Amino acid sequence: MRGEAVSGALSAVVVPLAAEHAEQVLAIYQAGIEEGNATFETVAPTWEAFDAAKMPEHRFSALDERGKVLGWVAASRVSDRCAYAGVVEHSVYVHPEARGRGVASALLKGLINSTEAAGIWTVQSGIFPENAASLAVHRRAGFRVLGTRERIGKQHDRWRDVVLVERRSLLID
Repeated sequence: MRGEAVSGALSAVVVPLAAEHAEQVLAIYQAGIEEGNATFETVAPTWEAFDAAKMPEHRFSALDERGKVLGWVAASRVSDRCAYAGVVEHSVYVHPEARGRGVASALLKGLINSTEAAGIWTVQSGIFPENAASLAVHRRAGFRVLGTRERIGKQHDRWRDVVLVERRSLLID
């Protein structure tokens, strides 16, 4: 994918996420973890674990004019079974100082473009219901709410619900 400019008040470009972005990507991930409404994870993975888990062709960084990572998006396979070859789960994280400026929307657009080109028919994610901003940006990107998985997991000894969202490809027949 060629770099794509982020429109709006923020000057940025969306590019393939590369190893050179690792430190900043993992710091943004850890910031999201520490805020408490992004994931059940308690610590960001090592770069090696992140790199192994995320599909290289479906991960992107948003960079400012100095090359600073403002956010990232990445997809993982939901299953190794061939029937699920066209289904991925994704995560999108934005640096706290870059939120509200269109970064997540641009990253989701990059992800959707790459998954559509690859014949992936479903992009899904689980979002805590308290994360209203994420639910809103996903809705604007064409995701729909399938339902709420109640008390699906514990975080800090507290049961949490997760809203399951998906975007179905407009190219499937």
